[in-house]
Amino acid sequence: MSTDILFHPIVFPHLTVKNRIFRSSIAGRIDNYDGSGTQARITWEEKFAKGGVGAIVSSFVPVHVRGRVQPNYAMIDNDDKIPFWTALGNAVHRHDCKFILQLSHSGRQRDIPGVENLMNKALSASGTTDTFHGLLCEELTAEGIRGLVKMFGDGARRARTAGLDGLEIHASHGYLFTQFLSPAINRRRDEYGGSLENRARFLMETVAEIQRCAGRDFHLQVKINAMDFNDALWPWQAKGTTLDESVQVCQWLEAAGVHALHISVGSIFPHPLLPPGGFPGDELDWWYGHLISSGTRGYLNYSAFHFRLTRAVFLYLWNRTKKGHPVEGVSRELARAVKEKVSIPVISTGGYQRGSFIRETIGGGYCDAVSIARSLIANNNLPRMLEEGRDLPEKPCSYCNRCLVNVVANPLGCYDVRRFGGDHDAMVREVMTVFSEPGFRS
Repeated sequence: MSTDILFHPIVFPHLTVKNRIFRSSIAGRIDNYDGSGTQARITWEEKFAKGGVGAIVSSFVPVHVRGRVQPNYAMIDNDDKIPFWTALGNAVHRHDCKFILQLSHSGRQRDIPGVENLMNKALSASGTTDTFHGLLCEELTAEGIRGLVKMFGDGARRARTAGLDGLEIHASHGYLFTQFLSPAINRRRDEYGGSLENRARFLMETVAEIQRCAGRDFHLQVKINAMDFNDALWPWQAKGTTLDESVQVCQWLEAAGVHALHISVGSIFPHPLLPPGGFPGDELDWWYGHLISSGTRGYLNYSAFHFRLTRAVFLYLWNRTKKGHPVEGVSRELARAVKEKVSIPVISTGGYQRGSFIRETIGGGYCDAVSIARSLIANNNLPRMLEEGRDLPEKPCSYCNRCLVNVVANPLGCYDVRRFGGDHDAMVREVMTVFSEPGFRS
């Protein structure tokens, strides 16, 4: 066994991962419009498996089209999707890499509804519109919640049938379960609102249904905010979930039989601290207009990015909020606070890249493993580099966040042209490599 803590296996009750580096969930529009998967998706995921990550957490995988963030994301809403996920899992497994499917629902945070959801409001804990994008929504009924619980269970069954290695429930970054957990969003007066126990009820019922449908011996982890952002960026925003509340929910999840916790931070996305790093106003001017079709009614939407004066004001407020906060390991202190209160493994996400810093994070007891997205987009073989003794790639991720802004309109990839010597065509050629293989056939 390697003496390097990064390359010690991590052992869960029903899953062993060869090292402590997970590819975090990162989404992109490279599948078919109807939610069926493509060879491009398989090629994309296989890049990271070849690069040496121990496990891949899939992109956002909707359990129903109404909970899709935007079109061209592979879904798991029907049994006809099983052959695709089987093919993807087989491709990743060839490189001694595990594949964990992230079961997801956007709730009100549905960026581009697509033709299937035209004039159809998103579903949420309450009918309150989010303050950043202003995406419109309506309150889920109790009957609707029960229907969604079943959909998550059905998705879990399909993932196990496909031969994948585990599941992750996406309960962070402002998506549906976060909307129920956060008192800033959840204004309900029934059994799913009010007290923390009530606000967590939907998540706990979903855990139980997944265990019933996929088995308690199938790896299950939950991605959850350690706390919501409670700062002055949006002074009209009510206070969200606190660290103490999130720790309590994590303890309930452990007691319910969840095998690991994936810790992030923040209910509003994007936010100066999530994802940390740059804010590419020029990219937003080009691509953010795609969200206008969602019927936005926000305080901060396209006009803030399109006009020079408002963009300058917005960037001033944005950058002021970031001061004093790290770019790398933005949630590691919060991950340690959770880890101190639970006995199951804790994974921390948030800008990890430097080998010495990751080793210090795991060795110092902040978490048991880290998950990485943007730094792996920049360098798919980052784990191999770290295993060879390099502390940082020759061309590291700059945290410019252009990759994340582009996904509303373009294929996922690194869009920092500086890493390509200023050659835009070279950058685009690299992004398009996922389309170099023939189409997927079931």
